[in-house]
Amino acid sequence: MIIRLTSAAKFYKELPHQIAAWEYLERHVESKVLEEFAEIYRSAVPDKLDQVTNDWVGIRNAAIRAGAKWPELVAAQWACESNWGRSPSGKNNMWGLKGPGTGHKTQEFINGKWVTIVDNFLDFNSLQEGVNYLVERWYKDFKTWKGCNNANSLIDAAWWLVKDGYATDPNYAKKLIALVSEHGNQTTVISFSPKAPFTYKVTPNITYGELTLQSEARRFTQQYQCDTALVLCQFIQKARDHFKRPAIITSGYRPPKINAQVGGASRSEHLYDGPDTGAVDFYLDGMSVKELQDWADVVWPYSLGYGAHKGFIHIGLRPGRPRVRWDY
Repeated sequence: MIIRLTSAAKFYKELPHQIAAWEYLERHVESKVLEEFAEIYRSAVPDKLDQVTNDWVGIRNAAIRAGAKWPELVAAQWACESNWGRSPSGKNNMWGLKGPGTGHKTQEFINGKWVTIVDNFLDFNSLQEGVNYLVERWYKDFKTWKGCNNANSLIDAAWWLVKDGYATDPNYAKKLIALVSEHGNQTTVISFSPKAPFTYKVTPNITYGELTLQSEARRFTQQYQCDTALVLCQFIQKARDHFKRPAIITSGYRPPKINAQVGGASRSEHLYDGPDTGAVDFYLDGMSVKELQDWADVVWPYSLGYGAHKGFIHIGLRPGRPRVRWDY
């Protein structure tokens, strides 16, 4: 069996058998050949490094070259840590990477509050070198650490960085996800999950934040809740498009404590307490709620609460997706 050296280099993770293989090869290659290889290998580096631009696209492309599975996340870290490239931590250090180098004041979240400390930050010869350092140590597997390249989604990768202690900011992952959602490449897919930013568009005109009334206390905790909410939001979008009126959500997910506080039923669909269980109360701005209710009675095949006289209609799902109707 023959292996291409480029493939061996690509999948090198400092595993014992890999190290042994490279050392074996090095012992059997003439020193002159190794010198020529080193000269060729390094000759193209300066030109490539000089091509990195200090902007989102430039950093993203540098991250791709470095082997980041989530290059948009590297760009988001660049924007977050360096104020969009305007405030580097050290020379060509746009990611707050600490180590011997430039010393200056920085903000850290310690014991529940922000404090100002003085710390040292690494200096790099180029932006590409900085990206390479970040990706090699935080995205790829490094020594005994598993990097965020192992995450199943970009959102999970952002939280992976927090779990591994990249930043002390408790909202760091949310900030990164929001940056990618707003500024990332349109082909970057951020799925609807409990950790998605509230700005995430479940449908073209309905955001995650609207389902939660912009409250962190109402954030979903299970993926099946998001899956149910997607079905509900798709119907609301359908109503919005049909009547060409903005949709206003008055109640979405209500965790048990909040449900009790507002006097909700003990088995309310708003609890989203199992697969295929959930509800949204809404109306369309500037039109008769009774007209919306009559239309939904025909079009929505599952749970429908007649609440027009209270200014909203209730659409819901429950296990088995039966057709249910009741008055408020």
